[in-house]
Amino acid sequence: MDLSKTTQYAFRILALMVEDPKRMYSSAYLYSKLKIPKKYLQRLLTDLSKNGLIKSAQGRSGGFMFAKKINTIFLSDIVEAVEGFQKEPTCFFGFETCPMADHCSMHEVWAASQAEMIKVLSKTKLIDVKFDNINI
Repeated sequence: MDLSKTTQYAFRILALMVEDPKRMYSSAYLYSKLKIPKKYLQRLLTDLSKNGLIKSAQGRSGGFMFAKKINTIFLSDIVEAVEGFQKEPTCFFGFETCPMADHCSMHEVWAASQAEMIKVLSKTKLIDVKFDNINI
């Protein structure tokens, strides 16, 4: 299971915000730090807000801040907020559906690894991930 660019960007946004969880972050500030295309950034901020991970405030000193305590946000919550998990495992070879009458030999192995990835994301809190010494 690869993490999409959408999920990677969402992780980056919240990784930056976790540095000072009580701070209000403007979209201009997030853009200047993360260089996520502006329309993409706005869409992600909207998705994260609609799903209750962050909240927005309008006005001159407005922006975005966490809507819930960061020790209650799991990485799986972030994935679910911006794109959701695929219910069926993806094809190892990239086909939309398996072209074989019976699944290939990689099907079960790949499905198990995807399930394990979801399990790890579901047990890992945003606060548990160390972001020290990274260049976001």
